[in-house]
Amino acid sequence: MFELSQTFAFDAAHTLKRQVSPEEAAGSRRIHGHTYTAEVIVRGERQADSGMVVDLAELRAVIAGIRNQLDHHFLDEVAGLGAPTLENLCVFIHERARQQIPQVSAVVVSRAAGDRCEYRPGPDHGAAA
Repeated sequence: MFELSQTFAFDAAHTLKRQVSPEEAAGSRRIHGHTYTAEVIVRGERQADSGMVVDLAELRAVIAGIRNQLDHHFLDEVAGLGAPTLENLCVFIHERARQQIPQVSAVVVSRAAGDRCEYRPGPDHGAAA
């Protein structure tokens, strides 16, 4: 079994309603931005004809489409994202990538401040799809 991944970055602004101290909550409610790094992880066996789990050119093309939906956008207005949390970004990226590449097994989203979220759904995720 192989895992390979492709990493990409995007810059985006958002607001966030949080239940923390009034000082920290006020900062989150104001429009602010981050540079995010996302990693899309593909898991599977090599295909007999190509020797690859997935062609990296195909993975890069899928990621480019997702990146275009997020980069330099106001995340609060991205359809289908919900609250612009690291968790929701992971699910958003995973769902869109997996629609085109079923071997996508996980997504990691992080920010330079050291915040990191990994989404790795269970084996039955998407079984009905």
